[in-house]
Amino acid sequence: MENGIRMIIESIGEDPKREGLLDTPTRSCKAWAHLTQGYQQNPEEIIKKAIFKEECNHMIIVRDIELYSMCEHHMLPFFGKCHIGYIAQNKVYGVSKLARLVDCFARRLQVQERLTQQIADVIMEPIDAEGVGVVIEAQHLCMMMRGVSKQNSKMITSAMLGSFRDEIATRNEFLRLIAMERS
Repeated sequence: MENGIRMIIESIGEDPKREGLLDTPTRSCKAWAHLTQGYQQNPEEIIKKAIFKEECNHMIIVRDIELYSMCEHHMLPFFGKCHIGYIAQNKVYGVSKLARLVDCFARRLQVQERLTQQIADVIMEPIDAEGVGVVIEAQHLCMMMRGVSKQNSKMITSAMLGSFRDEIATRNEFLRLIAMERS
């Protein structure tokens, strides 16, 4: 990978032997390893390690989970927030594992649409949730700094499963709660 990065530096007209670029291939490789660490993680194992029996049969929401990912089309970052809601059926997740699950999928080359669906799918089954809702709002540097150059654009995606898909009142409650004014 380091040789490839050196080739990129040369192909854009820079000198990879210049002082400021000498260690760039090594640093870049380390950055890519971090940005793509989700390929070395098993999302099902992450989430199954934090299931707790709890007399709880209502909606649970974790909102504003920061996420950073890489667009698979241009290999440029996109970043934003993920909001997760689920209706428990006497089993709940440890809250930090939901954030780890988001990171696991986000730390791969992605499209936001797939990322949203992957998170929802993995949350639903292990606790036999009545329903799951995932909303991601993100800004894409491939759209902001190249091409159409739209600085203030945001993409919003949602995946609704079970009662979040089938029952309008449940879906609307989730959407209202994630949109509530931040105190």
